[in-house]
Amino acid sequence: MKVILLEDVKKLGKKGDLIEVADGYARNYLLPRNLAREATEGGIKQLKQEKAALENKKRKERQQAQALAAKLSEMTVTLKVKSGEQGKLFGSVTSKDISEALKEQHDIEVDRRKIELQEPIKSLGNYEVDIKLAPGIDAKLKVKIVEG
Repeated sequence: MKVILLEDVKKLGKKGDLIEVADGYARNYLLPRNLAREATEGGIKQLKQEKAALENKKRKERQQAQALAAKLSEMTVTLKVKSGEQGKLFGSVTSKDISEALKEQHDIEVDRRKIELQEPIKSLGNYEVDIKLAPGIDAKLKVKIVEG
């Protein structure tokens, strides 16, 4: 019997997969627990439409991420912080600070978890920060730390 999985089933498949299973397994386990539905022509057609819509959505998100990456690569964010002798900061600059400054200065929201700092910035100067916008799409943002 062909069924369409409504949820991920271990050792069988992922949500949305069209699979062939034994009739008894489908009738006695998958269907009563709402893990799958019988694969009718209408159901298969609907599954294809859902997959196409999901693919279209992913493509649009990817295009937006690429546009944002190009925009971010050309920008510089300036943070004014207090520092002591020899340019050492009181405290440090974290990804949260960079995210807030980006929102404030350029009106672009980037989640702080997407900003990758190897370690917090602890001295004045210019830095390049990696931002992971989507799988395979990275941007390098220039961050300038100045005495404030």
